[in-house]
Amino acid sequence: MTLSVYLSGEIHTDWRDQITQGCKEAGLDVRFSSPVTDHDASDDCGVAILGAEPDKFWHDHKGAMLNAIRTRQAIETADIVVVRFGEKYKQWNAAFDAGMAAALGKSLIVLHGPEHQHALKEVDAAALAVAQAPHQVVQILTYVQRGTLPG
Repeated sequence: MTLSVYLSGEIHTDWRDQITQGCKEAGLDVRFSSPVTDHDASDDCGVAILGAEPDKFWHDHKGAMLNAIRTRQAIETADIVVVRFGEKYKQWNAAFDAGMAAALGKSLIVLHGPEHQHALKEVDAAALAVAQAPHQVVQILTYVQRGTLPG
C-alpha cells in the first residue's frame, strides 16, 4: 500500500530530506508532498500571478490564499500529515496545517524538540504521535506500512 505523506512546517533545515531518504533506504512505498519551500516564491506567488499590491497586507493576503489552495488539497489527499516545528522561527502556518489535518481526521504526526513541548501541548494533543527527530518519523512510517519495529 502506497502511503501519501504531506510534510508541513519549517523550511530552514533538511528534515524533509532526512525523512524521504530514510524511507527510501528502508524501501518504503511512500509518496511525499510538501508546501513550496522557496520562501520568496511562497510569499510572492499571489502578486506574481494576480498582480501587484501596494499594501503589504494585501500582498501577503494574496499569497496566503494561493498557498491555502495548495495546502488544503495536499492535506485532503494525504494519508498522513507530518508537521515540523523548528527551533528558530514561529511557524504559525504549521500550527494551522496541524489543525486542518486534525479537523479533517487525518493521521497527524508532530515533530519538534523538547523546548517546544509546553507551547505546543494543544497541537500535540491532536496528534497521534509526537516525534523529536526525523528518524523517528521514518520508524513510525515503517511500522505503519510493515508492522515491524526498528532494529
